[in-house]
Amino acid sequence: SVTRAYLKKIYIFKYPKILLMSEITTQQLGINRCSYMAKAKIAFTLCLLSFLFVTPCMGQATVTYDITFKSIWNTNDHTTVPSGAHWSKLVGATHKTANTFLQTGSLATTGIKNVAEFGSNTNFNTEVSNEITTGEADQYINGPSLGSATGDMLIADLVVKKDFPLLTLISMIAPSPDWIINVNSHSLLDGNGNWKTSEVIDVFAYDAGTDSGADYTSYNSVTNPFQAISKINGAPINGNKMGTLTITLKTPLFVNAHTLQQVKAYPNPVVNGKINLINLEGISVSNLEIYNASGSRIKTMSEITHGSTLTVNIPDAAAGIYFIRLTDKNEDVIRKFLVR
Repeated sequence: SVTRAYLKKIYIFKYPKILLMSEITTQQLGINRCSYMAKAKIAFTLCLLSFLFVTPCMGQATVTYDITFKSIWNTNDHTTVPSGAHWSKLVGATHKTANTFLQTGSLATTGIKNVAEFGSNTNFNTEVSNEITTGEADQYINGPSLGSATGDMLIADLVVKKDFPLLTLISMIAPSPDWIINVNSHSLLDGNGNWKTSEVIDVFAYDAGTDSGADYTSYNSVTNPFQAISKINGAPINGNKMGTLTITLKTPLFVNAHTLQQVKAYPNPVVNGKINLINLEGISVSNLEIYNASGSRIKTMSEITHGSTLTVNIPDAAAGIYFIRLTDKNEDVIRKFLVR
């Protein structure tokens, strides 16, 4: 048996963005001089509770962007502008991993080839759909086309999730053998993991490596074998940019400046059978649960009406460690408290 009045064990669990430390004393648990196995069982239960409840279920951070491609295709920079010059639909995806759909220096997929040669998006759409199924991509972007050499293509109100911050876009330079513009795996997050608010990107022409034509209106000449995707530095485009892509952050879908993470519980320890939750301004708590150290739920509240403070009555709670779990539509949070 353990004879010391206070036996402290610190359990440290590391989860993404979480460091949980549960301090247990024999006095707090009311198990002075009990068997070691009983203490171990209680400690294990707390570990399990920590794993189940403390990992946050944060709502997905989601924002909207307006994205505009402005074409500057002109005779001074690009030698000539052929009759019927236009741009195929600006298509793409938001995704997790760089170079998922194309990469300079690598061979084009069938989807990229068909966009580059024919302005056909069917196969590329399928490739994006396949990556959505695997969890790599979030969405297929089906932007507009442009029926002239110059002008704007606007993708309005593009919804972007923080788990899929990379943007890939392509469009055929038409007519051409197999030339495209592309923005490949451009991150909409800055180096600190925050959403970029506004930026302008120069956009260049690339050869998909599947047709050997040398001019805008060259006859079909299949490249055999296919070559890697490369930037067009020679005639007729001469390495000059074809336009710019302007990315502008709009109002987020939800701006939850007030989150459950700010909620605090007091007094702690509880001495009068009541615990107060504060900092609830702008938060709508949909559910509240209280668990004891053995994992038994002792109280549940739902459809809660509250102001900036919520008082919860627990008059029959015995001395010990408790966990209060709060839920709103975007997240869960756990607060630990003691009853004496």
